[in-house]
Amino acid sequence: MTKYRLLILMLPLSLVNGCSPNPYKATNRSYKAQVRNYAHQISQTPLTTGTDSVPAPPYWVGTVNFNLRKPNFVIIHHTAQNSCPQTLQTFTLTKTQVSAHYVICRDGTIHHMLNDYLRAWQAGVSKWGNITDINSISIGIELDNNGFEPFPDAQITSLLHLLTTLKAAYHIPSANFIGHGDIAPGRKDDPSYLFPWKTLSDHGFGLWYGDTTGITVPPDFNSLMALRLIGYDIHDSAAVTMAFKRHFEADTIKSWEAPDEKILYMLYRAYQ
Repeated sequence: MTKYRLLILMLPLSLVNGCSPNPYKATNRSYKAQVRNYAHQISQTPLTTGTDSVPAPPYWVGTVNFNLRKPNFVIIHHTAQNSCPQTLQTFTLTKTQVSAHYVICRDGTIHHMLNDYLRAWQAGVSKWGNITDINSISIGIELDNNGFEPFPDAQITSLLHLLTTLKAAYHIPSANFIGHGDIAPGRKDDPSYLFPWKTLSDHGFGLWYGDTTGITVPPDFNSLMALRLIGYDIHDSAAVTMAFKRHFEADTIKSWEAPDEKILYMLYRAYQ
C-alpha cells in the first residue's frame, strides 16, 4: 500500500477523532485577548505620583501578603431558551451583554465558559441582604431549561458534581447556594418551581426545613422581617412571598397561609 493511499484511508478516522472545526474559534480568541488585557492591568506596579498637597513616596513598596479574590455565592439559573447551542451563542454575542461561568446541558454536559475568578454578567439588578453587586462575589450557573419543564436527572447529577467542586475549592457556605429568583424577586423566576432545591440541600447546597408538625410560631413573629433577615429584598412584599414559596414549596400561589409561616419560621431560625 502506498503512502498516498494510506493517507486517504486515515483521513476519515482523523475526522471522527475530533478534527471537526470549533465554531467558537473567533470568540475564544476574543476571550483570550481580554484575559491577557486584564492580566496586564493587574501586573502593573502601582505608582503614586503625588500632588501639590500630598508628597510622592520615595519608592514603591508592594505587600507580599495577598491572593485572588474568591467567589462566596453560587447563583443558579435556568436559561429560558430551547437548547444548549442557543445559550452558547447568546453568551458569545457581545450585543446580549449576558454571561455565566457555567452552562449545564440537559444531557449533563458542562461548559465552563468563564474562569471562576472573573466577573460574569449573570445576576443583573439584584440584592441579597445588603449586597447589591452580586456579580462581583458569585459564580453563575445556567441550566439548559426553558422554564416549563422538569430538570433531567443527568443535568442535576452534573450540577451536584460541580457544586461539590466549587464548595470545596472556595469554602462557600451552604446557605449561599441560591437562585436568581431569590436575589431578584418580581424580576426573575429562575430556576423555576420545578427545580429540586431539597435534593440540593440534602447534598449540602442551600438550607432547608424539617417537619413543621410540632412547630409553634410566636405571636409576634414578623414574616416580612424574617424574609429580610434571610436575605430577601422585601420592598415588594407580593414578589418576595412568591419567590420564597417558589423556592421552598415549589408553589406559584401568592397567598400566604399558616403552613408557609411555619416553614419560614424554621428557615429563619436556621439562617441565624
